[in-house]
Amino acid sequence: MRFRTVTAGPALAVFVATAVALGALPAAASTGVRSTGSSVPATGAALLAAPPSVDVANVNAHLQQLQNFATSNSGNRATGTAGHTATTTYLQQKLQAAGFTVTVQTCTTCSGSAKNIIADWPGGDTGNTYMFGAHSDSVSAGPGINDDGSGTASLLEAALQMAANHPTMTNHLRFGWWAGEEQGLIGSKFYVNSLTTAQKTAIKAYGTFDMVASTNGGYFVTGTDPISVKLREYFTSISVPTETSTECCSDDGSFRNAGIPASINSTGASYTKTSAQVTKWGGTAGQAYDSCYHKACDSYPSNINSTALGRWANAEEYALWTLTTGASTANDFSVSLSSSAGAVNPGSSATATVTTATTSGSAQTVALTSSGAPTGVSVSFSPASVTSGSSSTMTIATTTAAAAGSYTITVTGTGSATHTASYTLTVNGTGGACAGPGQKLGNPGFETATTPWTATSGVIGANTGDGAPRTGTRDAYLDGYGSAHTDTLSQSVTVPSGCSSYTLSFYLKIVTAETTTTTQYDKLTVKAGSTTLQVFSNLNAGAYTLRSYDLAAFAGQTVSISFTGVEDSGLKTSFVIDDTALTVS
Repeated sequence: MRFRTVTAGPALAVFVATAVALGALPAAASTGVRSTGSSVPATGAALLAAPPSVDVANVNAHLQQLQNFATSNSGNRATGTAGHTATTTYLQQKLQAAGFTVTVQTCTTCSGSAKNIIADWPGGDTGNTYMFGAHSDSVSAGPGINDDGSGTASLLEAALQMAANHPTMTNHLRFGWWAGEEQGLIGSKFYVNSLTTAQKTAIKAYGTFDMVASTNGGYFVTGTDPISVKLREYFTSISVPTETSTECCSDDGSFRNAGIPASINSTGASYTKTSAQVTKWGGTAGQAYDSCYHKACDSYPSNINSTALGRWANAEEYALWTLTTGASTANDFSVSLSSSAGAVNPGSSATATVTTATTSGSAQTVALTSSGAPTGVSVSFSPASVTSGSSSTMTIATTTAAAAGSYTITVTGTGSATHTASYTLTVNGTGGACAGPGQKLGNPGFETATTPWTATSGVIGANTGDGAPRTGTRDAYLDGYGSAHTDTLSQSVTVPSGCSSYTLSFYLKIVTAETTTTTQYDKLTVKAGSTTLQVFSNLNAGAYTLRSYDLAAFAGQTVSISFTGVEDSGLKTSFVIDDTALTVS
């Protein structure tokens, strides 16, 4: 896995099969503890059209083969090596024997002119193609069994099970296994660049599966395309919660940059698991999702979580089956909000992003309206209508006459069907003076050690060169390594209520060696709690610039202000922060 970026939409409820094999639909649980024997999910419903189940034992058998290829070839399956060639030959032979039309594409820009494997299942409307992919290579440091043998093997077995059942195809199904991902998404870029405009348009969604068996992992579905929607449906049906990830991305970026709806799906790489995630999924807080990420210990079977692997394999099967087989589906969409609640003072406003996704059929126009706003509160959308798969900014404005209280605002999207999402607006009371005006961040200029900031080692200090401070002698210097690296910086702060102005500000300098003017390789994500305030990248390079954000929505709350810098394995980008403030008045 390499690192890039994306966003995601909502989960939808579905119907679950009444009987499944081990590893197909695990018993409802959020602990991540492996079940034994056959089980039926606790939801008690039945799948609308049940896909075949995928036995995780078969997926593990493929992983054993990949381990054998690495063991016999200097311990890895890196692009351009004999280990990678053995991997692609194995894929080709298995898929051809199952009845797939296999294209072995020579990637002339990859090391050793390595091969991409493209597998099409006959039938279905090629004008509506759904594509699933994984990368077939490892890093040179190890066999790459989780990264990305797990995606490679789970998709292979999902494809074989689909083929064994010979379904009637409505839409077209295609798989891709990419060379050169670990060297910069080279194989997938080569494939996408080989497509005509019409061929790109025909691909309605691409989902990449990269590291789906991390030993301390979670369940991350990151995207708004139809594949990601179906994956969320499946995980909802087995009572496994999902999250979107800021740790990304992989070959999905090659497709997204070409205008093809895409998602990345994973159990996580080098980021650390939080205590909240342990409550959801089990595991150990404060440790990496995969402690063997890009290391020699990424091997079989020690670095594989078979529970997660079985769940992902069956989620993949569910998504590909429901999107491409059976009767034609009507056009439909979903609506979700980036934030489901906010607080404002009378006379101020709040915003949220309204995200739509095409859940079946083709994209359509969705008109956005609202209801439930009280006197003194108005709701507007920019734009007021979108094509499903796009987003709009909702602005909730209040006057000084708005009465204090909590109100439910219903956002309605109207197209071929009607879907809604709810937003809880709290209008703060105006009685009394501001509970605590002033600057609220501790050590705002980083001049007194690190407390109360929490940061990656080496971020806060008396930095020089690209990391030189704006004022004083110290600042926060994230990334700038020129290799795959993540730095974090955060502080928890209590925001008083009853005030009229809440402004987060900081000065940001971005220095980059990247030469592109179009691609965001290295990124800095700024958040207040779970709300993303802005994402900066190498494309925003420049001298210290003041950045400001309205945090009125967080009045009366304790919130974490966080900065996460993610740098890929190419040229370096430095994100330097100084003179922060959270000013309340």
